[in-house]
Amino acid sequence: MKWTKEARYRTYESMTLAEQKKLELSVSASPWRQHYHIQPMYGLLNDPNGFVWYNGRYYLFYQWFPFGAVHGMKHWFQTESADLVNWENKGVAIKPDYSFESHGIYSGSGIVHNNLLYLFYTANKRDEEWNRLASQCLVIMDKTGRMTKQATPIIKSQPEGYTEHFRDPKVWREKDNFYMVVGGQREDLTGCVLLYQSHDLKQWSWQGEVKTKERNFGFMWECPDYFELQNHGILLFSPQGIHSKGDSFQNIYQSGAFVGKPLNIANGHFDHCDFQEIDAGFDFYAPQTTVSPDGRRLLVGWMGLPDIEYPTDSEGWAHCLTLPRELSIEGNVLYQKPIRELKEKRKNEVSAKLELSDSVENLGTLSGNSFEMICEVEIGSAQRAGLKLRVGEGEETLLYLDHGVKKVVLDRTKTGTPFAQEYGTIRQKHYQKNKVRFQIFIDISSIEVFVNDGEIVFTSRLFPKIESQGIQFFAEKGSAKIEAIQWKYE
Repeated sequence: MKWTKEARYRTYESMTLAEQKKLELSVSASPWRQHYHIQPMYGLLNDPNGFVWYNGRYYLFYQWFPFGAVHGMKHWFQTESADLVNWENKGVAIKPDYSFESHGIYSGSGIVHNNLLYLFYTANKRDEEWNRLASQCLVIMDKTGRMTKQATPIIKSQPEGYTEHFRDPKVWREKDNFYMVVGGQREDLTGCVLLYQSHDLKQWSWQGEVKTKERNFGFMWECPDYFELQNHGILLFSPQGIHSKGDSFQNIYQSGAFVGKPLNIANGHFDHCDFQEIDAGFDFYAPQTTVSPDGRRLLVGWMGLPDIEYPTDSEGWAHCLTLPRELSIEGNVLYQKPIRELKEKRKNEVSAKLELSDSVENLGTLSGNSFEMICEVEIGSAQRAGLKLRVGEGEETLLYLDHGVKKVVLDRTKTGTPFAQEYGTIRQKHYQKNKVRFQIFIDISSIEVFVNDGEIVFTSRLFPKIESQGIQFFAEKGSAKIEAIQWKYE
């Protein structure tokens, strides 16, 4: 199909029954549909939005283009869950209605106030010369699910001195006031975050930029999210235009955080440490957080990246969301752990305890393409030791500790259908210790690895053959001890 502007900028309501059935048939034949991750029924999923606890449930929306695996007219698609594990699709929640949103409903956030859910989003309009006109807008949901969209934007355009790249409002409350951060770009084409204030969530005043120590750090800061955790201020965002540096910033675009003292709301000053890339994997972007009823700070991200072609594109669908994660701070470093609710999915436990020396162990009892595994690797004299996952004919994904170069490594060089190889096939992070604990979540076409309870995280898509389900353990150039426990996910 040729994706003309006309084809890209249709609303979901214009989809014919024949188009829907064709997409459903193509997607149903895909060998890479996930078992336990949020994914689109067809079309393209990207940024998570409006993640919030409301009316006794978690609400989570995501960007959705329904007609295929390309970016075009975006809608908000709604999912709900009581436990963060089992999600129920509710359908399109916000769609383009007014002229100021004629080219899409883009990313934003949610906040609960007076028993109502306020959903903030960026509306996109293009003029005849295809210039972008971005505004920040509001929909209010009540407990019956009824949506009331405000007929005019709450912030009509970017302030003077900034370009039309002005998007992704994230709102929070502090005492009697509400605050909003919006991703922006200065006229000198450098990224930043803009700060707004409101007393009622409807009338907003610009307070200026969030003043960070980075004046020239990429060309656009997308999906900002400010929150406070353990007496720290955290500014989470996705900068575009960061150059690779050693093992860091290897993806086309990055996601990470400034961790520092709480934001000075009065003057916008934010005193922080250096930027932390919060995921070392291949496919992670646009994370958003919320607070659970018991006070945990939770994060969900898009398991994908813009401007990259994925193997499922030809099947009419693309991408999924990460598993929800719990955040904590240790020594000014942001840690991510899988939510504790996932333990409810554990079934059919299998374990192994091995001592290897220059060998590979293939245990038939440990296999699969949808499971959780905890694996501890202790290096003795070996230079490298770890796991081979999704092993099949000519296929394997490597996860190991390389004690020779002091790194933990994820290698998808031989992981089935290749893609985005121009950005490399190996991701690695510096690691000094001779013992490591991997908590691994494998789904049909993804892997999420939490190293030492979230000190390092690798998130990646994988596209091996469905029959590539082997698991092997190995040690090279010496000896190592390995212990593993696996739970199959159904």
